[in-house]
Amino acid sequence: MSRNGDKRPVGFATHITAGGIAGAMEALCCQPLDTIKVRMQLSKSGMAPGTKPRGFVATGLMIVRRETPLALYKGLGAVLSGIVPKMAIRFASFETYKEWLADKSTGNTRVGNIFIAGLAAGTTEAVAVVCPMEVVKIRLQAQQHSLADPLEAPRYRNAGHAVYTIIREEGFSALYRGVSLTALRQATNQGANFTAYQELKKLAHTYQPDLKDLPSYQHMIIGLISGAMGPFSNAPIDTIKTRLQKATYEPGTTAFQRIAAIANDMWKQEGIRSFYKGITPRVLRVAPGQAIVFAVYEKVRGIIETMNVSPSQDRYSE
Repeated sequence: MSRNGDKRPVGFATHITAGGIAGAMEALCCQPLDTIKVRMQLSKSGMAPGTKPRGFVATGLMIVRRETPLALYKGLGAVLSGIVPKMAIRFASFETYKEWLADKSTGNTRVGNIFIAGLAAGTTEAVAVVCPMEVVKIRLQAQQHSLADPLEAPRYRNAGHAVYTIIREEGFSALYRGVSLTALRQATNQGANFTAYQELKKLAHTYQPDLKDLPSYQHMIIGLISGAMGPFSNAPIDTIKTRLQKATYEPGTTAFQRIAAIANDMWKQEGIRSFYKGITPRVLRVAPGQAIVFAVYEKVRGIIETMNVSPSQDRYSE
């Protein structure tokens, strides 16, 4: 995401390599927070009169105590297997849409069109990778078995077994359960994320005109801020999506009926606060995750450009 005209275009192979490495680093650092978030969203604690929902720290400690610390990394295989194409699609599609929406005379893209490009990129990655990856991840994370007890066999042994079992028992379409909500969440996430990141980066360059490239710590701070905007705007969507993807339903029920049933059940039994369950670990997961992604992406991209391995004929620039 360099300033316009400062550098030659970044190749598609650079998007795959830099985005994949950045995504893998994000997953390794932040997966425990995501597991805690999913458990909080699936939890029915606090429903009894006079009781409070189990908090972020208490949920994490319960997982560690009952299932060992390694349980915090449940679903990591599903995340890692999808992170490379997810990041490649995110960055490459965003640049493609942004180029289509750019002013043909100047090559610049207005803020509103950057937001639209982010919405489109989020939708693209949701349909192509994120939805099936998250269905598998959530099924693995929802299993409350102890990894220290070899006799306690889980329903899904790993990501590959989970995919096989889901398709065999529920059909291929089960991998796309909640795709509309996933697309809506990813679209709003990336619309806000890319817009905020580019505008804050532009502002940072304005105050530091002598810098050709911002230092990594500034990329991390900007990514942290931009990454936090999405979760606050679409927390109810994410909570409903998580419950939808974890549950099984009788054939013949439509996606709208399932979503409406979940939302109605949450509203009646748990109240409005249930729609924001897991918001703390989600922000703690997404915001630092985006800080890592953007900092690592910019660093790896710079190294690749220095090595002159990016095809000069490619037109993508990020």
